[in-house]
Amino acid sequence: METLGELERSVLNTLWNAEDGLTAAGLREELQGRDLALTTVHTVLTRLEKKGFVRRDRGMRPHKYLACSSREDHVADLMSEVLDQAPDRQAVLARFLGTVSESDTAYIGSLLGFRR
Repeated sequence: METLGELERSVLNTLWNAEDGLTAAGLREELQGRDLALTTVHTVLTRLEKKGFVRRDRGMRPHKYLACSSREDHVADLMSEVLDQAPDRQAVLARFLGTVSESDTAYIGSLLGFRR
């Protein structure tokens, strides 16, 4: 999975929060505290599109940009990628499950069909 820079993560987070997508100018407005040039926003969006994180709706002008997947899908992909790098997946899973709350453990159990 491609690594995202800090500005790319900010852009993607903003797009995840915008259900209907945003134009580059709209995205710049949402990120107004960063004082970004519109060309910078376009550059970041182009990079994210090439990496497969963003798609452009070319059916309108100006183009709207939307996230290709949900935040939850992205985080799950990151977790899978990290787990795939572990030489001992079971040890990593055991340690991870040892760090989650009881309510998260119960939820994971319910997803797997276990009853408490």
